[in-house]
Amino acid sequence: MADKEQSKFWSKLKNYFFTGVIVAAPVAITAYMSYHLVIWINEATSKLIPQQWKIGNFVPYAVPGLGLVLLITTLIIIGMFTTGWAGKFFVRIWEKIIRKMPIVSSIYSLVKQIFETFLSQKSRSFSEVVLVQYPRSGLWTIAFVSKDKTDGEIAAKTGENMMSIYVPTTPNPTSGFLIFVPQKDVIKLDMSVEEGIKYVLSCGIVTPESENTENKD
Repeated sequence: MADKEQSKFWSKLKNYFFTGVIVAAPVAITAYMSYHLVIWINEATSKLIPQQWKIGNFVPYAVPGLGLVLLITTLIIIGMFTTGWAGKFFVRIWEKIIRKMPIVSSIYSLVKQIFETFLSQKSRSFSEVVLVQYPRSGLWTIAFVSKDKTDGEIAAKTGENMMSIYVPTTPNPTSGFLIFVPQKDVIKLDMSVEEGIKYVLSCGIVTPESENTENKD
């Protein structure tokens, strides 16, 4: 009996330990990476400030995060400039030059697509997350609805109410396949588009909170 109680005690202790790791590790890693990212940005951007303009010449102590503030301010100014006519003109010229560079163009295109997916309004072009059978019947995959009802020649030739569905690849959701699926063959999910993208990015490891809640109930 004592051995059974001791085994139960160590089992609970082990569960507590791993629960603590699961809770503390993401916080610690995020804090560590954020700290070093701020330090790296601060050091890199501080080199761009002329010596006579550095804050150390005016106050007797170091001001942490000044480089990060400078970077954010610079990005805001760049964003303000590129939203205007002149800025868009220079961006188009820049992208034309980049497209003529074989390797550089591929890297630039991939990075731009990733940032546009998660930071721009383009991610809102998907209305909801669904399940569809792909690449064959019996296999299900997460997909995103780009249009609830497909019209034009596709609707006329198929003779069905079709939905335009984007099937992303894993773990890079910026590439994927456009497929047209009958509305009756689509299962709509409650998770948001952002949760669906996280699900795809993590290869199914990060479960959406809405699904966790349903499982607990």
